[in-house]
Amino acid sequence: MTLTRSIFASLLFILNLTWIQAQQITDKNPSLNYSAYSPKASDLTIDRAAYAEKLEGFWLATCIANWTGLVTEMDKIGTIGDIKTGPFYTRANWGKADQPNIWSGNTPSAISSTIDFIFVDEDSLWGADDDTDIEYMYQELLLQNQTSMLTGEQIRDGWIKHIKLEEENYLWVSNQKALDLMKEGFVPPATADPKNNPEFEMIDAQLTTEIFGLYSPGRPDMAVRMATLPIQTTAREESEWISAFYVRLFSLSATLDTTLPIKPQLFKFADQAAAEFPKTSYPAAMYHYVKSLYTSKIPWEQARDSIYQRYQVDQLDGYTMTSKNLYCNGCYAAGINFAASLVSLFYGEGDLKETIKIGALAGWDSDNPTATWGGLLGFILGKEGVEKAFGRKFSDKFHIHRTRVGFPNEGIDTFESMAQKGLWIIDRVVQEELMGGVDLANNSWYIPKK
Repeated sequence: MTLTRSIFASLLFILNLTWIQAQQITDKNPSLNYSAYSPKASDLTIDRAAYAEKLEGFWLATCIANWTGLVTEMDKIGTIGDIKTGPFYTRANWGKADQPNIWSGNTPSAISSTIDFIFVDEDSLWGADDDTDIEYMYQELLLQNQTSMLTGEQIRDGWIKHIKLEEENYLWVSNQKALDLMKEGFVPPATADPKNNPEFEMIDAQLTTEIFGLYSPGRPDMAVRMATLPIQTTAREESEWISAFYVRLFSLSATLDTTLPIKPQLFKFADQAAAEFPKTSYPAAMYHYVKSLYTSKIPWEQARDSIYQRYQVDQLDGYTMTSKNLYCNGCYAAGINFAASLVSLFYGEGDLKETIKIGALAGWDSDNPTATWGGLLGFILGKEGVEKAFGRKFSDKFHIHRTRVGFPNEGIDTFESMAQKGLWIIDRVVQEELMGGVDLANNSWYIPKK
């Protein structure tokens, strides 16, 4: 019986791959009427083919980093509150045994018993997770609705259609509450209004909206405009501002020159994105504090310990989550998630593997920062750059139905087709929102500066 099932599964997999390969991927968005455009000398010019390879790198490295971070997710959250997890990990723990997380009792991760990079073979599937599936869904909704700006109704209908309503659906805290409100008839942005959703601070919308930054290359103003309602579906106030930071940084990084060192350019863009925080907000304070720790040249472990002391023990800079007496001391809250992510951003110094390692070991909701920075650096490097960094080839097949429902082809897609869909979205954004041009003959975008 087991062998028969195995053969059947293999045949189904082969048929699905044949279906994907048979699809015609065209350069033109079939629902967009392309207009003639005369480029201006001041326009930002971007090669669409090169950008497609970068989008493939985004999806690939996001999956690598997401699954690597899942091994250590919630293993270490500190010692305050109802759950105590022992000393935080250090670099010495890399390659060593994984320790149980706050939900698993005495059992280590089911993904891997060792803290190390997680890969799938070239003939296997990358499984969707909550750090990739809502972004995949938003990409599909933008295409289905032939728009650059999703409405609250379109978001609600998409969530209801593609997220399981009863059984395990891979949603937590604010995201789950937003879905519950949608089922009751609420429409975004009401689904994150603090009057309706008391979980609005519990994880920012970073993991579901950062991709909007890539849809508006070099124009973070438009990227944030596109992302605002998706962000406000689950986040408000500081958690909303933090999410917008990631969107801005992703958009700015589309202009990074890969012939020059990555670190100074990446840090410059991060500074620009952080400059938009309200000056007296705790996200602004966190950004400057973590950066100051990095520039002081203390080890990343010491920086991580310092943010734990400053924000979860001493509750400085207006971050008062501990005083709320929440489960696990708000271990998945937007604030501590953001501070932890900055440790891996700065100390990773633009190196993909090192950034993922630090993010996985830093603590708290470790799959979230790893997925975000893995995706950003994967985008910067492109698919070939990601493969070069790890010295191997990877599967480019993605299984959205691991966590979501209602997509074609049993939920199996490829990073190539996902990247092509991203190009189609950008075509519309460039032409209809930024008033630029799409040159299909030269495979380029011409994007006016703000």
